[in-house]
Amino acid sequence: MAQISLTFPDGNSRVYDAGVTPAEVAASIAPSLAKNAISASVDGAHWDLAWPIEADAKLAINTMKDPEPSLELIRHDFAHVMARAVQEIWPDVKVTIGPVTETGWFYDFDRSEPFTPEDLGAIEKKMKEIINARDPVKTEVWDRARAIAYYEERGETFKVELIARIPEDAPIRMYWHGEWQDLCRGPHLQHTGQLPADAFKLMGVSGAYWFGDVSRPQLQRITGVAFRNRDELKAHLTMLEEAAKRDHRKLGREMELFHLQEEAPGMVFWHPNGWTVYRLLQEYMGRRQRRAGYKEIKTPQVVDRVLWEKSGHWDNYRENMFIVEVDEEGAKEKRINALKPMNCPCHVQVYNQGLKSYRDLPLRLAEFGSCHRYESSGSMHGLMRVRGFTQDDAHIFCTEDQIEEECGAFIALLSSVYKDLGFESFDIKLSTRPEVRIGSDETWDKVEGALKGAIERLGLPYEINEGDGAFYGPKLDFKLTDAIGRQWQCGTFQVDPNLPDRLGAEYVGEDGAKHRPYMLHRAILGSFERFIGILIENYAGKMPFWLAPRQVVVASIVSDADGYVAEVVEALAKLGIRAEADTRNEKINYKVREHSVGKVPVILAIGMKEVEERTVSVRRLGETRTETLGLDAAVAQLAAEARSPDQC
Repeated sequence: MAQISLTFPDGNSRVYDAGVTPAEVAASIAPSLAKNAISASVDGAHWDLAWPIEADAKLAINTMKDPEPSLELIRHDFAHVMARAVQEIWPDVKVTIGPVTETGWFYDFDRSEPFTPEDLGAIEKKMKEIINARDPVKTEVWDRARAIAYYEERGETFKVELIARIPEDAPIRMYWHGEWQDLCRGPHLQHTGQLPADAFKLMGVSGAYWFGDVSRPQLQRITGVAFRNRDELKAHLTMLEEAAKRDHRKLGREMELFHLQEEAPGMVFWHPNGWTVYRLLQEYMGRRQRRAGYKEIKTPQVVDRVLWEKSGHWDNYRENMFIVEVDEEGAKEKRINALKPMNCPCHVQVYNQGLKSYRDLPLRLAEFGSCHRYESSGSMHGLMRVRGFTQDDAHIFCTEDQIEEECGAFIALLSSVYKDLGFESFDIKLSTRPEVRIGSDETWDKVEGALKGAIERLGLPYEINEGDGAFYGPKLDFKLTDAIGRQWQCGTFQVDPNLPDRLGAEYVGEDGAKHRPYMLHRAILGSFERFIGILIENYAGKMPFWLAPRQVVVASIVSDADGYVAEVVEALAKLGIRAEADTRNEKINYKVREHSVGKVPVILAIGMKEVEERTVSVRRLGETRTETLGLDAAVAQLAAEARSPDQC
C-alpha cells in the first residue's frame, strides 16, 4: 500500500498508509487526543475526522479549544440536530438547507402549519434528548443516482434539487446523526454528545423563500444561536438584550427623530429632531472635508441611460436602479432616465469639464449625493438599509504616484472623524486582486503596495482579504466597533482606473502627452441614514451634547418661575444652544421622566429659590444628583459643551 507523509504543526512528520483518517492519526498520537478531537485541518482545509487523506499533507487535529473550527462544527451540528428533532416530532415536515451563520445557524422547513413559540420549546427539549443520547455521526460518499433515488423514495424533493446544484466533480456526502440522515458537505462532530447542551437557544421563526425565489412556496426558517459554553451564550444573549434596548427604530420613535411608511418604502421621513442631527452631522463633515482640500459639488439625481450605459452600470446594476421614463415634447420614443444609484459617473462629468494638467492633480471632489437603489422589501431595516440615502461621497482624481499619499491622508482623516464621533477603534481590511481582473500584474503590484504602504506608515494593523478586490483595483474597508462590541462596515477606499477610461477622463502629463487619471472612490460615514442609525444605537440615544437634537429643557417647578424660565431659554439660545421651555402645569418629576425618555441631555429645573438667587438646578441625563450653578456660569459651561469637536 502506498504511504504518505503527514507534517504536524510542530514541524515533525510521520508516515502513514494512504487513506488514513484524521481520527486514526489522532489515536496513533494519544488516546486523549482521539477522545477530544473534533475535526482536522488538512493543508488548510477543514476536514472531517472520518475523511481519508490520500496524499502528503500538513495536518493539525482540532479540539474544542480551537475557537474557529469548534464554533463552525458546533453550529453546523446543531442545525442537523434541530432538523432531526423537528422531523422526529413532525415526521411529515420536509427539510431543505441549514447553513451556519455568524452566531449560530438556521434551517428552512416545508410545513403546512406555522411553528409557534411553544413548538420551539418542544424542539429545544427534543434536541437535548438527542445530545444526551450521544448518537454517533457517520458519513459516506454516494454516487449521484443513488442519492437522488434515496431522496425521491422519501419524498424529499428539496434534497433532489440540491443534488442537481452540486458540481459534477464534487462528492455527494451523506451524513447520519444516529438514524437521521442529511445531505451535507461536512465536516461534523464524532457524536451528538460533543455538543454543549447548555450553550444553544432557538431564537425564532420567520418566512423564507427557497433560494430567495419569490415564485416558490414560502418556507419556515427557524434560527438558533450556539456557542462553546454557557457563559459565551449568556454573554451573547445579554448583548442581544442590550441591542434591543438600543434599537434605533424604537429610540427613533421615543426621540421623535424619523418614521417610515408604506407609501414610500425605504424612504425616510425626517422629523425636526432627526433632521437636526442629520444637518449637524452633514455640516461637521463639510467642514472636515473642506479643511482636507476637498471641493464640494452637486450633481443631478436623474440622468439619461446613455451615461449609465457608458459607465457599465446599465448592464451590471440595472435591476437595482429606479427607471424614469419621460415623454419628451416632439420625441417619437420615451426618454429613459434613471435615478442615480451612485455618484461616481457624475463626478467624472465634472472632472471632464475643461482640460486638466498634472499640476491640477490630485483633484478631490466631494458631494453629499442623494442616491436611490432598489432593495427588496424583506431586506430593508429601519435606517440601516433603505432605498433613498445620501452619502458623504468623494472621488479623488490623481496619478499613480499620488495614490499612497492620498490613501494615507484619507485614513488619517477617517480616523480623526471616527474619534470625534465616539469610535475609538476600527479594523481595516485590504482586498487584493481577484482572479478575473484588468490591468497588468506590475500595475496591481504597485497599487496594492501603495495601499499597504499607506496603512503601515500610519502604524495601523490590517487584514488581507486575498482575491476580494474589484476587477479593476484593490480596496480598503473600514469596520467600526460600537459600544457593545458590534462591527459596522462604514468607510471605504477603492482604487479605480476603469471608470475614468470608460468615461474619457484625461490629464496632460509633464511629458505633454495625455494620460488617464486614477479615480479613488472614498467615503467615511457612507450613508448618512445608516450612520445616524449606528450613532443612535452606539449611544443608546444619549447623543453627544453637540449632536443632541434637543440639548436643554428649562422646566419650571412652579408657575411663578415662568418668567425666569423664558429668560434662561433666551440666554442659551443667543449662544446657539438648542433650548426649550417646559412651563406646563405638571410636577417636576413628571417632566424629568418625560424628557429623560426623549434623551434630552440637560434639564434645568427652576423654582422660586433659583429665581431669587439667579441660579439653575442642573440635572444631566442618566444621573440622579443635581448641581446648582449661577446662570452665567451654567450658560458658559453649556456653550462650551455645545461646540462640535472640530470647533473646540
